Amino acid sequence: MTDKTIKFSIKEDHENEMRTALQTVYNALSEKGYNPISQIVGYILSEDPTYITTYNNARSVIRKIDRDELLQSLVKNYLDL
Repeated sequence: MTDKTIKFSIKEDHENEMRTALQTVYNALSEKGYNPISQIVGYILSEDPTYITTYNNARSVIRKIDRDELLQSLVKNYLDL
């Protein structure tokens, strides 16, 4: 009998959820003809949800993401930490 321990990481799961949500918002903005990077940055800086389209429920999706956590994750990934 092999006793294997499964490693469980809530933080890793949470980051994957943020990544999926951000990709959903990016795709919705692209499909509607917006510059998704500019719109997402505008939202992050201002927290004004009108930067994000309601198409495909993108505005509701992005509002579920904590902006501080998102910024931390973006900086961490940008610096490859």
